[in-house]
Amino acid sequence: MNRSQEIIRTSWIGIAANVLLAGFKAAVGILASSVAIVMDAVNNLSDALSSVITIVGTKLSQRPADRKHPFGFGRIEYFSAIIIAVIVLSAGITSLIESVKKIFDPTEPEYTMVTLVVIVVAIVVKLILGQYVKRKGEQLKSDALIASGSDALFDAVITLATLVSAGVMLLWGVSLDGILGALISLVIIKAGIEMLASPVNELLGTSISADYAKQIQKEVSDFEGVHGVFDLILHNYGPDVKIGSLHINVYDTMSAYDIHGLTRRISTQMYERHGIIMTVGVYAVATGDNRRAELQSKVMQTLAAHKDIVQVHGFYYSEKNNYLSVDIVPDITVHDEVAFVSQLTAELQPLVPDQQVVIVVDHNYSE
Repeated sequence: MNRSQEIIRTSWIGIAANVLLAGFKAAVGILASSVAIVMDAVNNLSDALSSVITIVGTKLSQRPADRKHPFGFGRIEYFSAIIIAVIVLSAGITSLIESVKKIFDPTEPEYTMVTLVVIVVAIVVKLILGQYVKRKGEQLKSDALIASGSDALFDAVITLATLVSAGVMLLWGVSLDGILGALISLVIIKAGIEMLASPVNELLGTSISADYAKQIQKEVSDFEGVHGVFDLILHNYGPDVKIGSLHINVYDTMSAYDIHGLTRRISTQMYERHGIIMTVGVYAVATGDNRRAELQSKVMQTLAAHKDIVQVHGFYYSEKNNYLSVDIVPDITVHDEVAFVSQLTAELQPLVPDQQVVIVVDHNYSE
């Protein structure tokens, strides 16, 4: 069973649990002639909506790529997660408004043994369902499932708070319904905002984790002939599709044929292990006893001496074209990059007085 099938299967379990719970409440409500319980059963049917959204989003995300969408439709999953997060956020805001009303105008709850049984069953089912769905969402890296599971858990917490406040009212005559409801509503609103942030960041283009970046760099560095990995960039087009690029250092003695084979092996491994469609660029490291190797050493030493420079790479020198170029990654403390580049250019110019010096500023796109 692949990832999408797992997500859909988990969502169907969520729908089934909510439908069974709704059926149980409706049956009890009809037998007890309780309109409130019957209406609560209807509410449980609406709770299945988040699972339906997850299923629809997952199926749509599996549509094959077309000319207008060459990278596929994987990002639809993020839209599903956003919709569910908005539902959770709306529920939290609505709950907060109702809770504040109860603080200023408290009402004494009326519970029978039947309603207490329904509440306890609902809490248990929602807790089990919420934990299961959320755990599967974390395993499958599905923001939609995580949001759906959190939605069920919040339902259980709200119902539990209602039960606790009812017990306090019956035992000591103190109404905590509004206060507890308001506090829990604030927690739900905060969680809803956090749920919303994750898929929104994915759509905007969030940075990759430092650990993941190091893993990719290490795997590429392990290839024979690679003497440095730089400029790693990844674009996320859904959980299953990533587009990336990086540069590797190779000795200038390596033939084009060998470079072709090396970059092909790297691209193949990146796709097989990580699902990354990787473009591999090449920097030639000067070797031997010549003018180019001598300049490379001097330029690297000069730039590496700056504490404001994190990394130096991509050295290129052409005496024929009167051209020297090198890439740097400045520290985040460098705000005026133009002035910084001007300063570094002035330092390097004496090494090649009659030639053009170009310093390219790169950035770190991982955490």
